[in-house]
Amino acid sequence: MKLTVRYYDLDASEPVVLMHDDDCAAIGVKENDRVSITSIKSTVALVTCSDTLVEKGVIMMPRPVMDKCAAREGDEAEVVYASKPDSVRSIRRKMDGEKLSREEIESIVTDILDNKLSKIEISAWLTALYINGMDIDEIADFTKAMAHTGDMIKFDRHPVFDFHSFGGVPGNKITPIVVSIVAAAGVMIPKTSSRAISSACGTSDFVETFCNVEIDVDSLKRISEEVGGVFAWGGGMNIAPVDDLVIKIEHPLGINPRAQMLASIMSKKVAGGAEYLLVDIPTGAGTKVPTIEEARVYARDIMDLGEKLGIHAECAITYADQPVGSAVGPNLEARECISILEGAKHPASVIEKACDCAGIILDMAGIPGGAVKARELLDSGEAYKKFMEIVVAQGGRPDLKSDDLKPGKYSESIVATKPGYVHSIHNKDVVAIAKAAGAPNDKGAGLLIFKKKGQRVEAGETLFTIYADNEAKLRRARETAMRYPPVEIEGMLIKRVSSVNVRK
Repeated sequence: MKLTVRYYDLDASEPVVLMHDDDCAAIGVKENDRVSITSIKSTVALVTCSDTLVEKGVIMMPRPVMDKCAAREGDEAEVVYASKPDSVRSIRRKMDGEKLSREEIESIVTDILDNKLSKIEISAWLTALYINGMDIDEIADFTKAMAHTGDMIKFDRHPVFDFHSFGGVPGNKITPIVVSIVAAAGVMIPKTSSRAISSACGTSDFVETFCNVEIDVDSLKRISEEVGGVFAWGGGMNIAPVDDLVIKIEHPLGINPRAQMLASIMSKKVAGGAEYLLVDIPTGAGTKVPTIEEARVYARDIMDLGEKLGIHAECAITYADQPVGSAVGPNLEARECISILEGAKHPASVIEKACDCAGIILDMAGIPGGAVKARELLDSGEAYKKFMEIVVAQGGRPDLKSDDLKPGKYSESIVATKPGYVHSIHNKDVVAIAKAAGAPNDKGAGLLIFKKKGQRVEAGETLFTIYADNEAKLRRARETAMRYPPVEIEGMLIKRVSSVNVRK
């Protein structure tokens, strides 16, 4: 059927066209079916049907669909029914708990990238993975398929090391410290990081406060080979782009299927040319991996998957029952990170974790006594020197100081209402308060935590201070802190137990 093309202004995340009910009936399509549209070129789009918003004989298209079929306003386009892609059958097979072949997995990944699968179908895929999972061979095929949807980086300098953290713990600002220590030892570590998805601050969110993180593949390769490391935002490059498409659908569902999580991590490492990899698995209440047992399972999976992908992978299971260090939020985390590289001895938790992780990478590189060597490179200032080389190579200031990073203009301190000991700090509540204050988009927003687990607190002492860039967000963050207090204080006495009546 020939229909007249009309433009309509719709910003959609998938290709959608609007057709009259009578035309839909004539072609034999229903809501969310597909049509093939041919003008100068051909494309496929999902259908939305209406008898009021569009005239009979007209097909209304947003600009991206018009561009794909090279149609202009007023052109006639041939519109016919298009069957669902074969990958939908493969998704149904996974929903039934069946094992998929390499070809089926590649077809699903390719169709996601080419917008041939609807959001509903991708949601069904993620749900199938969440319920039925994949075995290690399927995950390896899934990883390779995702990696090959974008650029594959080939380095001239070898070996190539990499580092990744599962995330899920606020204040985990160790990546620039780890990269600086490792690069200072002469080991190349081209590190790409993410922005926050559900957290208060991703690595790239705070690194961009002092240097440019949006660099292209050629710049990443050049800086890595010349300087030894980078702090780049992976989303600024065409590395495993299908992963970003899936994450946008995964996040509202509130699920993170094991197979998808592993393929997401490892596909970027395959595309990034990694040969050796350390994965940090923060473990504790309120994290992605709440127990040591689960962490061990993930570690085994990562090492097995690395072996199938030609990457030597090791894991560090790290303590994450409370935030790492004192700062949560972009400027605050950047300031704390840089101050440690400048020579500050606190917070000890950040220093210890960074040196332990860097030490494992140095061990993997054949440098004996890795953790001791890592601490030497940090204490001597060599790591700071290398950090500044990377910062300058990425367009940062050569005179950068930690004090340059300022917290938000508006602040409020939350104090203890009773004496006792910090029994626990709830990671999810800390994140909720920081996000309410405006993090990560507002660079000055976040928290400084003054009391950590096990420390003595007196009534009236400051537990943490909230920072925000405007008063409205500060009020919202304070209300969140009152509704969900992140710091739990208990006395040493839990309960009195007595077998006799207390004298009157």
